[in-house]
Amino acid sequence: MRRVAMTPRADWRDKADAIGFVYHGAGGDPYWDESAAYAFTLREIDDDLEPAAAELHQMCLALVDEVVRDESLLTRLAIPKAHHALVAESWRTRQPSLYGRFDLAYDGSGPAKLYEYNADTPTSVFECATFQWLWLEEAIAAGTLPAGSDQFNSLFDKLRARFGAIFPTGGFVHFAADAQAVEDRQTVRFFEDLAAQAGIEPKFVEMRDIGLNAAGRFVDTDGFELQAAFKLYPWENMLREPYAANLVTAGVRWIEPAWKSILSNKGLLPLLCARHEGHPNLLPAFFDDDPAAASLGTSYARKPIFSREGANVAIVRDGVEEAVIDEGYGAEGFIRQALLPPPVFDGHHAIVGAWIVGDEPAGIGLREDDTVVTRNMARFVPHYIEG
Repeated sequence: MRRVAMTPRADWRDKADAIGFVYHGAGGDPYWDESAAYAFTLREIDDDLEPAAAELHQMCLALVDEVVRDESLLTRLAIPKAHHALVAESWRTRQPSLYGRFDLAYDGSGPAKLYEYNADTPTSVFECATFQWLWLEEAIAAGTLPAGSDQFNSLFDKLRARFGAIFPTGGFVHFAADAQAVEDRQTVRFFEDLAAQAGIEPKFVEMRDIGLNAAGRFVDTDGFELQAAFKLYPWENMLREPYAANLVTAGVRWIEPAWKSILSNKGLLPLLCARHEGHPNLLPAFFDDDPAAASLGTSYARKPIFSREGANVAIVRDGVEEAVIDEGYGAEGFIRQALLPPPVFDGHHAIVGAWIVGDEPAGIGLREDDTVVTRNMARFVPHYIEG
């Protein structure tokens, strides 16, 4: 694995805009960055990253099967007691999952290490599945990359096929998100297009515009009931909304399902470590109030059970806590994880996002930041496999 300087295409912004990837820059700082690319060997993909993602996924599923049977573990993960049955039933009936993304520390010299699992509302999927692949094709066509170059990226095809597997007879599916958040809206448009290609009729509704009818069913602004719905809105919020009491009776088939609330939770990390002590793909982790957390010493990462885009994640070095992005997360508790800063390439901290679609690894995307904690506008940098 190495970072390779590249010459950006002169018209890449126009091409990004043309396919709907309009959030490629903010305030003059590009989010998409093709001034470099990460080169991998096929061995690194086949022997390290792909099997790590597959094994971590199976470990997570086994943990869900345990947690839904244990009220104390559901409580430990800050899942409201009133919704334990909802979460457990969604697993008992095996309500299907579409996708998730593991964030990994990896530099090619050893096993990938899990930072966290974005299991419920992972973003960067659109740019990973589409624009990154278009970049590869054009780089090969222009001779910038050798003809034998490849990419670990079957995300587009696997997502489309997964929609077809979840809804084999097609049908009508709602897609919900915050339309005012450009990245969220464009990401959901991407999923609507994939669903349509799989024979599904999509209809968008703003999350805040979903209402309740007299029968206690969720409805859109036209009065149509939600029967199946993809939502780019986290379960930890949904389970605390005023409408949460209706989630059981409304009968919506949610994508992602309620059991993903167990995995989109940093409490997952100490639970995995307790069950797979010394696993090569795990960093030691403990709940903040566990006396065993002292074994990490005075340097560690302290993470809220719920947080997004690095918010309220604290890096503690020799007992001194560095500045955090304070967005108010942490009321439900924290975990501590062994401190392993992302590997540095040419002065940039890089993490690997490994995608799962259904039960299969489906590719990777790389984000890099100038800080140890990966933030909202960390740059997306394409990758390729050397031929």
